[in-house]
Amino acid sequence: MTYEFLWFEGLPFPVWGYNIEDIKETCTKFVIKDEDTIIVTYPKSGTRWLREILCLIHSKGYTKWIQSVPIWKCSSWLETRQGCKFLNESERQRLLTSHLPFHLFPKSLFTSKAKVVYIMRNPKDVLVSGYYLWTTLKLTKKPESFKQYFKWFIQGNVPYGSWFEHIHGWMSMRDRENVLLLSYEDLQKDPRSTIEKICQFVGKKLNPEELDSVLENSSFHVMKQNKMSNYEILPENLITKHVSMTRKGICGDWKNHFTVAQAETFHKVYQEKMAGFPKDLFPWE
Repeated sequence: MTYEFLWFEGLPFPVWGYNIEDIKETCTKFVIKDEDTIIVTYPKSGTRWLREILCLIHSKGYTKWIQSVPIWKCSSWLETRQGCKFLNESERQRLLTSHLPFHLFPKSLFTSKAKVVYIMRNPKDVLVSGYYLWTTLKLTKKPESFKQYFKWFIQGNVPYGSWFEHIHGWMSMRDRENVLLLSYEDLQKDPRSTIEKICQFVGKKLNPEELDSVLENSSFHVMKQNKMSNYEILPENLITKHVSMTRKGICGDWKNHFTVAQAETFHKVYQEKMAGFPKDLFPWE
């Protein structure tokens, strides 16, 4: 069985694990605490990778936590019913994860000292990775083809809406001291330096051995083998059997999928939507 979208404030959400009242409650009443660390991403921008890194940083490189507890409990989804339950019951320093756009995020964030780590990724790679994700999960409307999904993505008719609007909203926070802006591309190019930057931002000092453990255990190869991180423990009614949520973990895979016409169309839309941003802000420029 597959599903359509769940709509809230004009934004499409997956159906399973979400309902309108819970999303509304989160957006209007959830209290962000000063000691919280929040991972914010547009889907398929490196969410699981960043969650794994931050969980390992918080445990000083020890792997028992991430290998014995599902990642959605280690760093719970703010906008889901179960995620809010885990967060409200948590007795440890909270690590939150969200795909919510800026305009729907709980307003308590903006008067708190909570730390926000926002990771972005080349939208063409986001598009390709999203296509494979939503055809793997049985949580939402499925595209009939890559061509159809390409059109949906451009229009913003995919879970969590437009990538362009998501970026526009969160980029308005980029100069705040409690916001760290990262890119998937930089994390892949130089993971050690990026992880050190994250450690400094969240105030965690790791010795060389602990840092090495974070690096090793957040690598693509190790994450792909960790069932608690790649969603393999989800029931078969939610995910296609024998499919890992960790697919390739590379940059530039869009070149293997876009036609020349699609690349030209995307470039034109991108130039229109992203006009006004400094060109050196995004590493894929």
